[in-house]
Amino acid sequence: MYRSLTIDEIGALEAQGCTAADWAEIEVSENFSTSRIHDVEFSGKIRLGRLDGTFRRPGGLERHSAIRRATLHNASIGDDAYISTCNIANYDIAANSYIENVDNIISTLDSSFGVGTEVSVLNETGGREVPVYERLSAQTAYLIAMYRNRRTMVERLITMIKVHAAKLFGCRGQIGEGAEIVNSGSITNVNIGPHTQIEGAARLADGTIASTAADPVYVGRGVIAEGFVFASGSRVADGAVVHHCFIGQATRLTNLFSAHDSLFFANCSCENGEAAAIFGGPYTVTMHKSSLLIAGMFSFLNAGSGSNQSNHMYKLGPIHQGVVERGSKTTSDSYILWPAKIGAFSLVMGRHVNHPDTSRLPFSYLIEGGNESFLVPGINLRSVGTIRDAQKWPKRDKRHDPDRLDCINFNLLSPYTAGKMMSGIRLLDDLERTAGLTAGRFAFQTMTIDAHALRKGRDLYRLAIDKFMGNSVIHRLGTEPVADNAELTRRLQPTHPAGTGRWVDICGMFAPKTEVDKVCDHICDGTIDSLEALESRWRSLHADYYDMEWTWVAEKFESWYGKALADITPADIHAIIDRWLASVTSLNAMLLEDARKEYSLRSRTGFGIDAPDSEADDDFNSVRGQYRADPFVEMVTRHSATKTALAGHARSLLPS
Repeated sequence: MYRSLTIDEIGALEAQGCTAADWAEIEVSENFSTSRIHDVEFSGKIRLGRLDGTFRRPGGLERHSAIRRATLHNASIGDDAYISTCNIANYDIAANSYIENVDNIISTLDSSFGVGTEVSVLNETGGREVPVYERLSAQTAYLIAMYRNRRTMVERLITMIKVHAAKLFGCRGQIGEGAEIVNSGSITNVNIGPHTQIEGAARLADGTIASTAADPVYVGRGVIAEGFVFASGSRVADGAVVHHCFIGQATRLTNLFSAHDSLFFANCSCENGEAAAIFGGPYTVTMHKSSLLIAGMFSFLNAGSGSNQSNHMYKLGPIHQGVVERGSKTTSDSYILWPAKIGAFSLVMGRHVNHPDTSRLPFSYLIEGGNESFLVPGINLRSVGTIRDAQKWPKRDKRHDPDRLDCINFNLLSPYTAGKMMSGIRLLDDLERTAGLTAGRFAFQTMTIDAHALRKGRDLYRLAIDKFMGNSVIHRLGTEPVADNAELTRRLQPTHPAGTGRWVDICGMFAPKTEVDKVCDHICDGTIDSLEALESRWRSLHADYYDMEWTWVAEKFESWYGKALADITPADIHAIIDRWLASVTSLNAMLLEDARKEYSLRSRTGFGIDAPDSEADDDFNSVRGQYRADPFVEMVTRHSATKTALAGHARSLLPS
């Protein structure tokens, strides 16, 4: 409950250097005390809570709740806050907030706090704008940006977001419970969530900081941000400059990184460089000063130093775009001239100006040689780096907020990648058939594939598909013994109606294209009539992944194994397990051989810098250790043993 000030309280405040345009406009809580309010100028409608709390500051310094040397206009201050040396207008400040030495915190009452800001991703001249809001997910943004052929669906989604933004327009700003804002410049039209920490920010305007107690947001020194939404757990610091951006959960933008008109979803990490009009899916990583990401869609990306792209051919403007599918890497000084499309889990080395499309050939190297683009299909399947990446991404999920906005599937092998590899095998077969078995090189679009690389890539794809299909079969068998053929057939029957046909990567989440189309249809017909309903649908699809995966495997069963699922026998399953185990051990052997290169004589160059050659190995071993003791080598060795045991267990479940 709030009450008016008493005559004695007004007198006490005036004696402590306070003034008011109208003391009657000030209300205070029960048990209010004037003792900790000094040199404050009040105007407009004011509400003040009690000031009984204490704050422990860095170095052990304790500060008692107080309001000092401040200007407050149309503001409410919650219980136990500390406010010193700042000007605040049109804000509601929750309990236990700490605000000190801030130029201005002002709401102009004509803003929606960054919600609804249109971010011109991919095409800098417009056409794929995504309006941002507090709960924007990678999946929803993907539909808005990439499905422009579904105009009604896109318009309905944009309308939902605009309606939400309109509800915020004209409201007072909010500073959540436990927020801390210190030593900062101008903050205008920014909603600040609970437990946000703002330290030394230069200028923040028209934004929402969706911090939570479970996963606070940190905004650090020198940050300039305009037209933004920062999701929970994000960190924007060290002079980063952000204009019209969404910064996703647990994403880091630091060390002078600059970005405009870009979306960064969960667990991105960006330092030093620049991003312009990018759709940064989960785990987009760029760490180097000389790197530019522009007008591209990325996810699970590792951008090397000097990585650049061009979206401008100096004709009709910066209208071109590119797609680098999940899990790819660009090496130092790599360059791609958009438009281009790079297949999943690929590596790009050198300069490529002839608009390559390698999306049907995942796990490939795209290498420059003599001003040509050479493609090495499938070679990344035997790379240590690919497997290490797949293992580290789940471990590097820094989202502590239990309410996770993005649906992320970390699987290296899935119906999405397996389907692409099956298509890739057909493509390589067609190239070989057209050019002839004796051809030394094959022309594919604007690229060249060497004959040996073609055949090796095809073999690697087959191994990987055997591994994926076998994994799915063994998982489907379960853990209980199979009584007879009838029970075997029953266990292997799909239980989910969806999953057949082509699968797509909805910026981190795998789903059948048919199901994504249904989502679009349901948005159009009103079945999905709110952002909350759409969010629920994404989560439901994500939760059903493994059941839908099996539906896809069942569909491909006859074409891959040569026998219909309905006619399968225990002997057939034994053969599938044998193929699966052979693929696992073969791929693991390739990984170990690749890892061994890191312990070769060449890798020892520079060790034992002032010691005789005989002691160089000791220096190397003390720093790098022995090959067999390498954690990755040990993991792969254990993996082979575990899978061998799993194969034996799976066989034991089958009827004799």
